[in-house]
Amino acid sequence: MGREFEIVREGALPVDQVAVFDGFADGTAGWLWPMEYEHREGGAAAFGGTVTVWDPPHRLVSRMDGPDGWFNQLEHVVAAAPGGGSTWRYVHSGIFVDDWEQQYDGASQHTDFYLHTFGQFMLHFRGRPVTYVTVDAPADAGFASVRAALGTDATPEGGPVDLSLPHVGRVQGVLDYRHRHFVGIRTGDALIRCFGRSAFGGVDAVAVHHFGGADPAALEKAWRDWLTEITGT
Repeated sequence: MGREFEIVREGALPVDQVAVFDGFADGTAGWLWPMEYEHREGGAAAFGGTVTVWDPPHRLVSRMDGPDGWFNQLEHVVAAAPGGGSTWRYVHSGIFVDDWEQQYDGASQHTDFYLHTFGQFMLHFRGRPVTYVTVDAPADAGFASVRAALGTDATPEGGPVDLSLPHVGRVQGVLDYRHRHFVGIRTGDALIRCFGRSAFGGVDAVAVHHFGGADPAALEKAWRDWLTEITGT
């Protein structure tokens, strides 16, 4: 039996309203994964969904409906802030049908990481072409292997990172997100996102948003080879 959920987050950025709306609507490869919204009400959205509200630069809503009343909806509301910049409100709602508590916990924690990444993208990389790749770790690897290989557990959030990773090479930047299930590193040309999804019944993964003209096949291979080596598979 399904049960409804709602995840709500709000924030502010020193970025104008139009740019923030465009980041939610057209810039998703820079902070989430590539998604496309047709720019009209009734237009196509990701995963077979539909754009139910298209009101740039104020509000975007998309919804996907499934059998037996199941649905998944995303709402983005953006407003100009007094004195400059903008505020935003994100609402993810729908129905989880299995293991509600675990799904809600996972979705809520992923939301925090994704929206933090959105802020990093808007502040440091917006307007730059992006290459997005994602690689799953072996199912039995465990996120502890990823964290140990990164060696960032003792680094404070916001602290410097200077790593030499097999196959990947030198990774130099800032630890912009530190959590037992997630690690975020911002370099001069990339946002590296490590996900401990095994904590929520999924598969751990690394996603890279690269803003320096990287070859996607080479980028994916490098991170896949690194994950394979550190997990001994």
